[in-house]
Amino acid sequence: MKKYAALVLFALFLNGCDDGNLTVDIIDFADIAEGQACDITTNTLLYKLKPQEALLLQMPEGSIINDPGTYTYPIDSNTHRVVYRAYDGAVSKDNICGTIPPSTPKVTEEWLGTDGTIEIATTQNEEPNKTDDGTRITGYTHSIIFKNITWSKPAGIQVQPEFEFGLYKTIVTPANLTFKINPNGSAYECDEVNRVYNYNNSFYLSIDDIDPALLVNQVTPGNQPRTSLITATQNKVFYRTAKAETGSITPAYVCAKVQPASPIIEETWTGQPGKENESGIIAVTTTVSTIAAGQVYTHTIVLKNVTLQKGNSTFKLGSNFVLGKIDRIDPN
Repeated sequence: MKKYAALVLFALFLNGCDDGNLTVDIIDFADIAEGQACDITTNTLLYKLKPQEALLLQMPEGSIINDPGTYTYPIDSNTHRVVYRAYDGAVSKDNICGTIPPSTPKVTEEWLGTDGTIEIATTQNEEPNKTDDGTRITGYTHSIIFKNITWSKPAGIQVQPEFEFGLYKTIVTPANLTFKINPNGSAYECDEVNRVYNYNNSFYLSIDDIDPALLVNQVTPGNQPRTSLITATQNKVFYRTAKAETGSITPAYVCAKVQPASPIIEETWTGQPGKENESGIIAVTTTVSTIAAGQVYTHTIVLKNVTLQKGNSTFKLGSNFVLGKIDRIDPN
């Protein structure tokens, strides 16, 4: 009897030997913190790879949103696909992203997500600005979890209340706020619209409907600038960027009553309302000099602790961000 038992155990052992194919009971990619994308421009196919395994998330372009918040999408077999694959050999990016995938390794097992929810919690990544105590956004971190995912696999249906895909990070170009080279440090005024601004070819920073009490031709005492707060109707601050290859920002563009067709504005960031003695403050210091035509009053405009916002994303200009100088001549 003992001999028969031994033979049965030996037979089971032989049947359980690895024939070169990877067999799995659970999916575990926890040791790989970050996913990758086949195309970082569209972010339509994200993946994680282990030596003989791949976890894939395919979504339409625009599903990865560079703005803090939580975004959810239904898992299906068409537009929002979750796929797990096991292979009979080493798998690489080319097996996932190649136009013509290599013939080896071969897929030995595949699980398809057929139901559930994709939940993406997005936060912004920022760093201190190099020239002042402001901040600049450098990218976003997207934490991806599958909620109540139903797997269709060779052995049948399996439901998991929560499965973490992990993190995916996107990179953005930090805001450029270097104005056009101007040895005098001048800012500019529009004639037809109430706007003071400074600019470069790719952006402009403006104050619309500036408080007229800020720009009076009267010298300010030392260290006592005139101040006024950003509000919904006065001292409205905007940072606007031009879409690449659609044209350059010019004074004529900034001061037009009706926005021209070119360049196309890609992003608009809005200065947040001010708080007395704290943030969102427009400060103006005025000095005077004399020329043949009269007296020149120079108004230096500084944005103090101004935060710019687009959607849920924010960054700080700096404690004392200089917009520039406005000269006004008083012939008297």
